[in-house]
Amino acid sequence: MAQHLDLHSWDVTPAEAVELQQQLRKQIRIQPLASPAQTIAGCDISFNKFEETVYAGIVVLRLDTLEVVEKVGVVSSAPFPYIPGLLTFREGPALLEAWQQLQTEPDVVMFDGHGTAHPRRMGIAAHMGLWLNRPTFGCGKSVLAGKFDPPAPTRGAWSPMVHRGETIGAALRTKNKVNPVFISPGNLIDLPTALDLTLQCDGGYRLPEPTRHAHLHVNALRREYLQSSSQ
Repeated sequence: MAQHLDLHSWDVTPAEAVELQQQLRKQIRIQPLASPAQTIAGCDISFNKFEETVYAGIVVLRLDTLEVVEKVGVVSSAPFPYIPGLLTFREGPALLEAWQQLQTEPDVVMFDGHGTAHPRRMGIAAHMGLWLNRPTFGCGKSVLAGKFDPPAPTRGAWSPMVHRGETIGAALRTKNKVNPVFISPGNLIDLPTALDLTLQCDGGYRLPEPTRHAHLHVNALRREYLQSSSQ
């Protein structure tokens, strides 16, 4: 069973959640990987914006072959309202529940969301990186904070995302002439490593394989749950 730290209560108000983010950001460590990664996990969440049911999934892949090693999923209830910038408080508990089911502890974890590319530098990949105490980074489909110049249209091209004079992530082309994805370190990793790992996880789609598999997994989980509950 995969272990994690117990950092704080999830039973907080929105104001307390913002304060927690401000405190926790001081603990984030942006640094190269301590050792080469063999496995990488993708994490994703599915829910209807104004409903409380949360579908959380984690898929672990071998980095060299991108084959799926393990996948877990949970259906849970969100303890926190939908507030942009505070999504970890809605999604984190379900992801931790799924994490505890893993038999394989991945070396690196990629989140469908942001790490430091967040107004308070505390997106889900950064926040969960502290809970999991392992290298984490975000691969977002849209921008939450920061401005960037469009990268060149070729795969592997990237440009920095800048917010308040600080580089907080990068817009990265994962395929020729497709919209970029937005990569940012979470914890115990740096931006060059996160970009490199994203490009290694190429399955021919815009989304890298870990979060693409996780996205498919949570959508399947959601369909199964809705079918079984309607019977």
